[in-house]
Amino acid sequence: MAQITIDKIEKRFSVTKALSAIDLTVRDREFVVLVGPSGSGKSTLLRIIAGLDFPSEGTIAIDGKPMMGVAPKDRDVAMVFQSHALYPHMTVYDNLAFNLRIRGIAREQIDVKVKEVAARLEIIELLKRRPHQMSGGQRQRVAIGRALVRDPRVFLFDEPLSNLDAELRARLRTEIKRLHRELQRTSVYVTHDQIEAMTLADRVVVLRGGRIEQVGAPDELYARPANIFVGGFIGSPAMNLVPANGADGSLALDGGERFAASTPVRGPLIAGMRPEDLMVVPVGTAGSFHARVNLTEPTGADTLLLCSIGAKLDLCVRVSRHMRAVEGDVLTLRPRDGSLHLFDIESGQRLN
Repeated sequence: MAQITIDKIEKRFSVTKALSAIDLTVRDREFVVLVGPSGSGKSTLLRIIAGLDFPSEGTIAIDGKPMMGVAPKDRDVAMVFQSHALYPHMTVYDNLAFNLRIRGIAREQIDVKVKEVAARLEIIELLKRRPHQMSGGQRQRVAIGRALVRDPRVFLFDEPLSNLDAELRARLRTEIKRLHRELQRTSVYVTHDQIEAMTLADRVVVLRGGRIEQVGAPDELYARPANIFVGGFIGSPAMNLVPANGADGSLALDGGERFAASTPVRGPLIAGMRPEDLMVVPVGTAGSFHARVNLTEPTGADTLLLCSIGAKLDLCVRVSRHMRAVEGDVLTLRPRDGSLHLFDIESGQRLN
């Protein structure tokens, strides 16, 4: 068992509060991703779990055992950093074997363990190379192997893929997910990339300004964001957030367009519409409104249409690549049933 219990953790740097009242339980064998913009506190929280930093207040426990005062080496956790941090003078084999040697494990056992992990990560042919003889993706694969070979109770990942190109990120992301499924170890993963968060996590923790904004399964955060920040942060392209006014069963959008809304609301609010949930429909369709195409962005599988409502209000619409639209076209748009997100204009909290 390797449940992590985080109870009312706070972290202050002089007058700056990096973490505020963090309560979180990472269940045994769960893969939890901490996601948020730069400065949200996600790496600070991970370092506190690892024992590389200490909270100003609150406690951390692993399997019910308090970790305050417990050295990182005694917490039975392994960490993979953003930079691979391999020993440059050592071969891959020696980098993988290093932690086992200092723990006094027999040479024969080390050899078996290193080759087993190297085979799992498909780096057998790299065992005699040194870090400068490998690509960035290969070095990061070795860094992951160095954590695997320890066979810890908990894996901690601090933005391990952020220095790689898009193709390598996708490949190693799949590898990390496969390894978690096979090894079934409790894992906490930090990233600023919400695509990584959505594809890897059992649960996602969204942080902003040192506070938890929402915790939930990826689908839950996407379908029912708790507030404007989560709605705008989760999803790519970002959710359209449109000032509006509700009255008499309809929404009047800034820019002059009005359409019927299934949720009866009154007064000023923010209407959230995801680009992929806006359908192009025939003129006169119930519950529709109009937008003018200003720019098209083909992305391969689909096309992003950057539109405007009235003089100022911008809107992004995702359509099939087979749809032909040019600048100046006026589209009739309708949100898919159940896809409209309504937020309080002052607090930013979800209404519907």
